[in-house]
Amino acid sequence: MLRLFSILSCLFVFIGQTTAQSTAYVFNVGPTAGLQKWDNSSGREPLFQYHASFAMESINNEDDRGSFFMQLGYHVKGSATRYRFYNIISGLPGSTYTEKFKFNNFSLVLGAKQRFDLGISGNSRYFYFGGIRCDYTYSTNIDNLPNASSSCNPAAYPLMGGVQRWMGGFSVGGGIEFSFSELVGGQIQLSINPDVTPQYRQNAIPNVIDICNPGYTYDVPERRIRNTTVEISFGLRLLKKVVYVD
Repeated sequence: MLRLFSILSCLFVFIGQTTAQSTAYVFNVGPTAGLQKWDNSSGREPLFQYHASFAMESINNEDDRGSFFMQLGYHVKGSATRYRFYNIISGLPGSTYTEKFKFNNFSLVLGAKQRFDLGISGNSRYFYFGGIRCDYTYSTNIDNLPNASSSCNPAAYPLMGGVQRWMGGFSVGGGIEFSFSELVGGQIQLSINPDVTPQYRQNAIPNVIDICNPGYTYDVPERRIRNTTVEISFGLRLLKKVVYVD
């Protein structure tokens, strides 16, 4: 509840600041490369998915070089395990099976943006940005993975009880803005979004029964999983101008 109150407080402050000046509304979509670090190791393979977001940016009518923004988005995060099969006779590569570990998250980002002239066109500028982020995981597929239910060691897979619904992190990136008209434009953006808090946290589990070897037990070590995503966004910018009349 305290986290929710803090988020809403930031939203009210942001909206109160933007009502007195021009505002840009940005709709973003694009591909996502999801990366995860399991137990301080980086051997996981990327998960290629997608994202979509809506952002509000404050625009200063006198100098729109810098702005504050708020962004709400949907992001599919996670990682993958790819199994590659070979023909035992020819030794040539055969089919590939990908096991996806997916976490469907809603994200809120509050940050700042700085713009600079691109130098080749008066209608184009490049920018960089940074912000803090809060994520909420509303669903995941780890409880439906077929290999987890058929494996002799299902505890080697993440368990639903260890999924963390709330996470915190930050987002940084940059891109190019360009104008189609006075009030309509577009942008292309690259961002990196690491989580500071874990997506998954599980304490060590002792004396797990070995279902493939009756009478034997084993211990499951402690596990931490953290997300990082790399996203390319293609955006449509709509500008609402506030004009002051004496």
